[in-house]
Amino acid sequence: MSIIPVFNLVCILILQLSSAIASDVSLETYIVHVDSPDTQLLSEQSQVLETWYNSFLPTTTASSTETQRLVYSYRNVFSGFAAKLTSEEVKLMQEKKGFISATPQQLLPLHTTRTPNFLGLNQNVGLWKESNYGKGIIIGVLDTGIFPYHPSFNDEGMPPPPAKWKGKCEFNFTDACNNKLIGARQFGLGDGTPLDYEGHGTHADVVNSKIGSLKYSCAIFKRFFL
Repeated sequence: MSIIPVFNLVCILILQLSSAIASDVSLETYIVHVDSPDTQLLSEQSQVLETWYNSFLPTTTASSTETQRLVYSYRNVFSGFAAKLTSEEVKLMQEKKGFISATPQQLLPLHTTRTPNFLGLNQNVGLWKESNYGKGIIIGVLDTGIFPYHPSFNDEGMPPPPAKWKGKCEFNFTDACNNKLIGARQFGLGDGTPLDYEGHGTHADVVNSKIGSLKYSCAIFKRFFL
């Protein structure tokens, strides 16, 4: 093989790679809200829902060389999806029937606060005391997850969860949940566990577990697009 054809091939590959990188740089993740498709029982028609969402995406995304555009499909409460798009592609999407809105993803820093003071709660007077300190209440927290072995989740003196509780404990180990931490689930992309790698979710649950004596906690972990 001569040197010139090989050189030409290398140049073509470099140009294609440069084009792909430039395309990725211009992409931004959007949360897209659309109407529901004209069908019922969407939970049982997942293929219909996926096809409906893909109909809003640029047709070029079918190419195997393209970056995977559809990041996440929402199936509960919210009808829509998260996808990597350019601003021009969003403008074209706005013209399609069923489109409602497209919002760029925002990355927000996590903050801790002095929660009881922020809520105006006082230990011996007011709403906190009058509500029996939340005895028997199940508190669910949507956050970065939870570390189940924190001392605040010790269930000593706690009765079993209420009979109405139908939640799940989705840790990969069996002794994570108890009579205090009665459930933990994860939704979205990740490693399939509600384990807290950031710390904020554990902090929030600890605060809740301290605002009263006999309250149950459950954690919901959602890593993307809150």
